[in-house]
Amino acid sequence: MAIEMIASIDLASAEEIADLALAEAANAGVKICVAVVDRAGHPLVFKRQQGAPFHSIDIALDKAYTAVSFGFATGKWDKSLAQGSEMLRHGLMHRERFVSFGGGLPIKHGVVRVGAIGISGGSEAQDVAFGEAALAAWRQSQPA
Repeated sequence: MAIEMIASIDLASAEEIADLALAEAANAGVKICVAVVDRAGHPLVFKRQQGAPFHSIDIALDKAYTAVSFGFATGKWDKSLAQGSEMLRHGLMHRERFVSFGGGLPIKHGVVRVGAIGISGGSEAQDVAFGEAALAAWRQSQPA
């Protein structure tokens, strides 16, 4: 029997990343929901700023779930789906929890996928920018 050991982000790092994203959104005057999931897609941290849209709760969670599941940013699906067959587009777009627009980003330690962040509440570009800024700040705070 083979056993695969899977690295995953810890709660303290998930909290830090979520707080960094919330700070970015607050600086921009945007109310968001942010979710950070572990490598298996299970929520570690979820935070919603007062005034963030209620629909953004599930969207943030699903963005993170999709990003960790496939290992790349949810905003890249548009291009990928355009190159695929109609059946592929139809099949994926109708999957529960699948998100094909920006705001979900994988979290990596080196090249290893350890979790993901999902942000919803701003425009698609804002959600992506808040997530990218949070991950960049978090990476800089990590020991070499």
